[in-house]
Amino acid sequence: MTQRKVEILSPAGSFDSLMAAIHAGADAIYFGVEQLNMRTRSSNSFCLEDLTQIGSLAREHGIKAYITLNTVMYEHDMQLLRTILQEVKVQGIDAVIAADFAVMQYCKEMGIPLHVSTQANVSNLASVQFFAQFADVVVLARELTLKQVAHITKEIKRRNITGPSGQLIKIEIFVHGALCMAVSGKCYLSLHEQNAAANRGACVQNCRRPYLVKDAETNEELIIDNEYIMSPQDLCTISILDQVLEAGVDVLKIEGRSKGAEYVDTVTSCYKEAAAAVLNNDYTAEKKADWLARLRKVYNRGFWEGYYLGRKLGEWTSEPGSQAEERKIYLGKGTNYYPKIQVGEFLVEAGSLAKGDTVLVLGPELGMAREIMERLVVNGVEADQAAKGDKITFPIATKIGAKDKLYKLIKT
Repeated sequence: MTQRKVEILSPAGSFDSLMAAIHAGADAIYFGVEQLNMRTRSSNSFCLEDLTQIGSLAREHGIKAYITLNTVMYEHDMQLLRTILQEVKVQGIDAVIAADFAVMQYCKEMGIPLHVSTQANVSNLASVQFFAQFADVVVLARELTLKQVAHITKEIKRRNITGPSGQLIKIEIFVHGALCMAVSGKCYLSLHEQNAAANRGACVQNCRRPYLVKDAETNEELIIDNEYIMSPQDLCTISILDQVLEAGVDVLKIEGRSKGAEYVDTVTSCYKEAAAAVLNNDYTAEKKADWLARLRKVYNRGFWEGYYLGRKLGEWTSEPGSQAEERKIYLGKGTNYYPKIQVGEFLVEAGSLAKGDTVLVLGPELGMAREIMERLVVNGVEADQAAKGDKITFPIATKIGAKDKLYKLIKT
């Protein structure tokens, strides 16, 4: 495989996650603002005023920032849409991710780079050619096989299909994270059941629940055993990433704008390392096992490789929630920082902490830091344990403050 640049695109649902993505080596981040994105309900989206800081952080750290405006747009959305796009233009956000033609047309008129969202369900070369009038990047439908993806990327080069920038169209696919039972996420179950439109970012995840099956003639009821038959396991391509890159993919997209900074940090770093290993011919079974072990520690519903290898049916979850092998428990918040000795002080507000425990510090400036309490200092004195009301100190290279939260990691 010839050496080439592959972009690792990470989710950012908060400044904690944004900084975690940066520190973990992401080449780009994607995020939503206000209510015109597909994670309106499940994540604390940024507000319009945050665009200034997001754009500034991206430029400072040499990464790209893409804003998702990928919901279905109604007439009453147009004013807010135009307001957001004007601010996107002013703040120099690198691109808009969208599936609605109104967004595409506005971006074209305003000279804003566009990426076509997976919500557009692009599944063939003709669709890529059509969207090339609007976009430089196309996110393919999640239901394609790698053979189909490879055909599209090969033909883009052969036919010299270029976008508005004059460069060849880039192909982006999802490589990790939650999957929806619906084709490319276009689901109406939540709308019919709860009047909460998934395609407007308000999904209440009816599919993740257990269900009874009732015989209409006998009224006999059965609980579906062992599997949540509408709730797919999470996509994970870390073990087939060599095949993904062989298919000519340019951008590896990680799902997870509703996940925490520890998820973003772990998944980003694993895929960054794996992509480099593939391109450097150092992609070994031992490394794949290590990446999988790390990925299993953060939020997941179990793993499968999606439809990329030609599967016709999904792998369904056996549990409604996360199967992560580690879980974080809130301990407290930052109270002081001593820069000369690089030591942070935290107030324990809940639970307890013991010598040897592993902690996470999450915050909007540091992103995520992971520390093992090899030495525990409680209220200025070395101790074996800390409890609610105690102040603890330990070395940490990044300045912490009152917005930084302290968690303890436990095995599940």
